[in-house]
Amino acid sequence: MWLFNKAKRKDIWDDPVAQPLGDIEAAHRIRAICRDAAGCAEAIGSPGKRSPTQQQVERDRYERAAKAAMETAMKISDELVRDSAVREIVGLCMKANNIKTGRALFRAIHAGSIKAEVLKEHPTLEEGA
Repeated sequence: MWLFNKAKRKDIWDDPVAQPLGDIEAAHRIRAICRDAAGCAEAIGSPGKRSPTQQQVERDRYERAAKAAMETAMKISDELVRDSAVREIVGLCMKANNIKTGRALFRAIHAGSIKAEVLKEHPTLEEGA
């Protein structure tokens, strides 16, 4: 009966941050969140053989991860570091087929070189930008 006592899965984005992060540490945290959440983003971006319950679990995980990453990105003061971190979040949104949020975040990127790279990876963002 050990299956019934199984604890809820703990994700990196659910961990509280004990101290204020510097810009580089915040960017590393965002990258780690986006990499860990890539599986659930892909699961909701291309629905397949998952049950509606499992699909909702994956959607909830993705939304919590994206929210934690965006909140962390807002605290980054260096523009290039922030743009690079936002690029990671845009990639996560696109894996989840969340084009609306991806476009909004894409517009927040100011560095031309980063914007060009994002457009190369996700050309659908240009249509609404």
